[in-house]
Amino acid sequence: MLDKARLSQFLFLDVETVPEIYRYEQLPEVKKKLFEKKVQYRLKDEQNVEDLYEQAGIWAEFGKIIVISVGFFVKDDGSEFRLKSFASDDEKEVLNGFAGLLNTKYFQRSDLKLCAHNGKEFDFPYIARRMIINGIALPKQLAVYGKKPWETPFCDTMELWRFGDYKHYTSLELLTHILGIPSPKQDIDGKDVARVYYEEKDLERIKNYCENDVIAIAQVMLRYMGKPLLNEKNIVKK
Repeated sequence: MLDKARLSQFLFLDVETVPEIYRYEQLPEVKKKLFEKKVQYRLKDEQNVEDLYEQAGIWAEFGKIIVISVGFFVKDDGSEFRLKSFASDDEKEVLNGFAGLLNTKYFQRSDLKLCAHNGKEFDFPYIARRMIINGIALPKQLAVYGKKPWETPFCDTMELWRFGDYKHYTSLELLTHILGIPSPKQDIDGKDVARVYYEEKDLERIKNYCENDVIAIAQVMLRYMGKPLLNEKNIVKK
């Protein structure tokens, strides 16, 4: 697997999102109606729209990004993994920081691949949509309109695990467990992020959680490539 890939060509990333407005009852009436239309297909017996609003952060039209964490290998031998996060209550600040990183000469390389777990279904389109909503020009790595699937600079560790089985979903937590990688879910889980953000106001805790996911994604890639796993001395936080 990935016999021609090089570690240094990947920019590993993860995002943390929350509902743009915490409570359903706080939404303007027009947004309530639009949300109801958006989630109608997901409603099950005895569920109402308010029940689904807890998940509002997963939809770019009703959520916002509070953290983007990235990591990359400086060399192909895996000896140094640099980690950086963009975290703020101001989503535009987060997105501008990430866009600025992608627009630097180092990450403008033609061989660069953005790598996330379930990134093609979630992280990459979510970031692009929120950039458009915030009036931010898309970096070339996210401007994929008109490109064929194999021309896009995306790598998805979940897609790689599918081996062509498009019905198969495997969480990062499960994948790290079966591959013998330390679990990234050591403090909070995805379902806790909105509560920790809005009630505990602990953005730093969420940032640490996001960085752990980025490390885990890089570890999964190392396992795919048959290379030794990272340890703490290999990780440099910026």
